[in-house]
Order: sequence, then structure tokens, then C-alpha cells
Amino acid sequence: MTAPTLKPMTDATHRAAQPPTAGLAAPFDSAILATYKRAPVEFVRGSGVHLYDAEGKAYLDFVGGIAVNALGYDDPQLKAAMHAAVDGLIHTSNLYSTSPGERLASALVSRSFADKVFFCNSGAEANEGAFKFARRWARTLGDAKHEIVALRGAFHGRLFGTLAATDRPGYRLPFRPLTPGISIFERDLAELDAALSEDTVAALIVEPVQGEGGVRVLDAGFLRELRAVTASRNIALILDEIQCGMGRTGTLFAYEQIGLVPDMVTLAKPIAGGLPMGAILMTDAIAATIKPGDHGTTFGGGPFVSSVALHVLDRLSDPALLAHVREMGAWFGKQLNEIAHRTSRIRQVRGVGLMWGIDVMGTAAHVVSEALGRGLLVCSAGDYTVRMLPPLVSTQDELLRGLQILEEVL
Repeated sequence: MTAPTLKPMTDATHRAAQPPTAGLAAPFDSAILATYKRAPVEFVRGSGVHLYDAEGKAYLDFVGGIAVNALGYDDPQLKAAMHAAVDGLIHTSNLYSTSPGERLASALVSRSFADKVFFCNSGAEANEGAFKFARRWARTLGDAKHEIVALRGAFHGRLFGTLAATDRPGYRLPFRPLTPGISIFERDLAELDAALSEDTVAALIVEPVQGEGGVRVLDAGFLRELRAVTASRNIALILDEIQCGMGRTGTLFAYEQIGLVPDMVTLAKPIAGGLPMGAILMTDAIAATIKPGDHGTTFGGGPFVSSVALHVLDRLSDPALLAHVREMGAWFGKQLNEIAHRTSRIRQVRGVGLMWGIDVMGTAAHVVSEALGRGLLVCSAGDYTVRMLPPLVSTQDELLRGLQILEEVL
């Protein structure tokens, strides 16, 4: 079967495809703290790769809950797993063991480099925990080893430790002084070689694909060089796969495509199908230094969330789904480059799997707003980068329709 291809928009079809952006629901007064600039739409249900507003209008979702809804909406198998989990224990705290958390940890270990897993509630918490674990481990090698190094363009969270490792001046400035001992350096081997002191640096944290930083796919050779340097200097390498992990790049973990073994990997976003969960995967060398009382969590790895996450992990580990992500990702990138050529409104295309960004002429916010009016959800990753994170189950026809709307907007 011949794959569908994008066709250049004629003036007539362009005019016909342009619904007015007016008429969207105005933002309403809310008791929720305004930490987000929310779009002027209220969603009431979802199905497949679509969300629906209160008037029944469908929106093709290329945001996926910011890479959370890998299986789309109203998935019958995921719903069945949630219903089954409700019949079991909801919460006991981590003072006691429950089977779902134990089985989930074993499943993650069996599918990865890791020997141990720590569960928490979010990506920022996972990174905060990884910083603590790295320092605990490093202090067994030398009292001065405590520094955490991050890269230019990084986004690791908005808590105090992770904020210091996040390269967004607007996020950082209102909250200075930031946590000491955490620094950001250029994505440059020479600069990093000088910065990664064996005597003082505990860990280097890296996103294999910088999501909030503009969907920048870091070069595999560069990452392997960093692994070699950190290993030779007893510096822990933490890979932040909170956005790019769990199948998003076409393998269960992004590091599988790079050809290296990290010391820790942090996960969150899709791991529990939309329920709040984060995880830190680590080697025995790190885990052996962590003692009872060094860290904790009331809710992390609870039986209800872990039961659902077991189902999600099985689904996202499916070789057929991962092959689909790789195939659709290669096709999606090709179509974006063709749109860039036809419209001359895209300066650069970057991405892998079903994680893509385009640098646009004008502002990303304008494209996001115009796409919303036409029934397509995309988000920004900086002032000029439009980011696309469609559900991993999206079909080629669904992706094609979204790309057609994007081209209309451009």
C-alpha cells in the first residue's frame, strides 16, 4: 500500500481549511493558582488521539499530556487495568511491601541496565532523588565530591535542586539564591572535560533528547565520550529520560540507541498511564550506599499506581509498538522537512521517534494558538520551537491530518 503523502495547499483549499480562531471559550475565573497560561478551551473527554471540548469539537492531540498519554485516551485495556487495580489495595505507605510495586521494580530491572529502582511521584522528584543518591554514593569516594553538572539547554524540573540544573533564566531568576553545588555548562567536550573534576564532581545529568530545551537530540558519539570521561573519573552519569523515555524515541529507553550504560536513569511522564509516578533506575554500586532514612516517599510505588504501571510497561515494551514508533518517526520527520521546503516558514527540524520540534519564523506561541483554533494541539519548547509529542499509538492517517493542519497554519 502506498503511504499517504502531504500535498501542497492551493489557495482555495487553504481558504476552505481556515476556520476562525474566534469563538473559543474565554478563560474562566479559577481558584487554581495561575502557574500556567492555560489555553482558552476546556476538555471534557478523550478518545483515541482526540480530545473533545464541552461543545463536542474534536482536537487532534499532538501534545499527549506533555508526553504522558502514550496510549492515547479512553484506551479499553488501560481502563480495564485501572478498574482491576481499584479492587485491590490503594495505599499502604512504604512502611510495608506490596506485590505490585515489587513486580513493577523487577520488570523494570529485567528490561534495563538497572539493579534497583526507587519510586516517587513525578519527574522533578525523580531527578531530586537522583541528585541525593549521586551525592551519597560520591561521598563514599571523597568528602569533596558533591557537585552536580548539567548541560546548556537542560530542563530537569522546577524544585530547588532541579531548578538549579534547569537552563531557563526566566524560571530561575525569581527564586535565587538557587541550590549551591549545581552548575550548567555548554554542550562542548572541551569545556566539560575541564569542568568534570574527579575530586569534586559527583554526577553529570543529561537528557538524551532535550525536550523543553528545543527538542535537541544529543549526538550519540558526544554522549559516549561523556560516558567514558565520567566512568574514568568516578562520576555518576544520570540520564534524564523523563520525556524521551518509555518508548518515545522508538526503544523502551533512549540510552539503548546510544550504546552506553548509565549509572542512573530517571523516568516519569507515561510510566503509569496518566497517574502520577516517577522512578529512578540505578546500579548496585549506587544502591549499596543508600541506607534506610536517606530518602523517602509516602505515595511512591503504591499498589494502585504500580498495578497500572505494570500494564503500561508491558504495552510500551511491545516490540511491535516500538517498531511502529520508529517507522512513524522516520516518516514524520520526512514530512516535516517537506513542509519546511514548501512553506519556507520552518528554519530547522529536529527530533526522533514521535518527539519532534520545529523552529518557526515568528513565534511558537502564535503557531500554537492558530493550531488550537483549527483543532490541533501542539505546544512550545522555547520562544521559537513548536513541539509535537503525539500518542505512540497514532496512525499514519492521524499524523498526516495533524501535519496538514500544521501546514495550513504555517
